[in-house]
Amino acid sequence: MSTLNEISQALQSGKAKIVKELVQKAIDDGISAGDILNNGLLDGMSVIGDKFKKDEIYVPDVLIAARAMNAGTEILKPLLASSGTKAVGKVVIGTVFGDLHDIGKNLVKMMMEGRGLEVVDLGINVPAQKFIDMAIQENAQIICCSTLLTTTMPEMENVVNAAKNAGIREKVTIMIGGAPVNQSYCDKISADIYTPDAASAAEEAVKACQSA
Repeated sequence: MSTLNEISQALQSGKAKIVKELVQKAIDDGISAGDILNNGLLDGMSVIGDKFKKDEIYVPDVLIAARAMNAGTEILKPLLASSGTKAVGKVVIGTVFGDLHDIGKNLVKMMMEGRGLEVVDLGINVPAQKFIDMAIQENAQIICCSTLLTTTMPEMENVVNAAKNAGIREKVTIMIGGAPVNQSYCDKISADIYTPDAASAAEEAVKACQSA
């Protein structure tokens, strides 16, 4: 088994310490940082995302795998920066104003990072204008809004309207998700993408960035 395959397998098993050691070994063996990221770490997280989507693994398994991925990427970051390796795209994510839940948001963030996206996490209780300001500041292609409460769903429409008012609506893809949200609500507020789970959200975000 190649070192990159070993990295992928160790990540899927959530073995952070081994992932760290294997990433260092791959670097020492002269494998490029981009190869280690794409064919080792992201390969492993892609498998995790697919399994999660199929209900073959659960949230704790994803958290453990994400921790292992973070251990590997910490070593790679300086090398990726110096080699000019760019993220697939950039996403601004947050839970909308009035909602303090973050488990779903955090899961989507991890899945997106696991697909090679750079994610700017605004946290919880985020006002509509803050999504817009940060998307402009970070030059993000995607704004991703999460909610768990039916009472705060209208805030997602506020984000869409704020993007229009700021003149960036045509430049950003607005994604929405959360337990009370569905495709018909996405259509109603003129958002761009709704997905029912974190793995699908990451897949659709990558597609949106690639077609931007």
